[in-house]
Amino acid sequence: MAHTTDETLTVLVYSDDRNTREQVSLALGRRPAADLPELEYLECATLPAVMKALEKGGVDLCVLDGEATPAGGLGVARQVKDEIYGCPPVLVLIGRPQDSWLAAWSRADAAVPHPVDPVALVGAAETLLRARCAGRTPAAH
Repeated sequence: MAHTTDETLTVLVYSDDRNTREQVSLALGRRPAADLPELEYLECATLPAVMKALEKGGVDLCVLDGEATPAGGLGVARQVKDEIYGCPPVLVLIGRPQDSWLAAWSRADAAVPHPVDPVALVGAAETLLRARCAGRTPAAH
């Protein structure tokens, strides 16, 4: 589906750390790629806020902080994949490369290093957002 210039994509960013949420939005920017619509950010600091936002709908990508407390992003990823119908793609930030098995367990669609690596984050987010856009139909909004 071709995107109109007034369309935006919504990225939910979950972390208990305001600085991490800010690093994600700064790394992705307003438009990470010319072929993608502009991004809007929905910042969540708690698991209940994440669940409420996802139940409401309209989220195109979740970026979850695997180092968040008390609810870590890997557990949150698994929970939203289990509980949210039509769950958007999930990208997790993992603190250690050896945590990649946990990312697989969580059923996250992608995992990138934490602290935020802007190049890795943008690359993974672009891939997931393009796939999300390709699967859209006009009635899906």
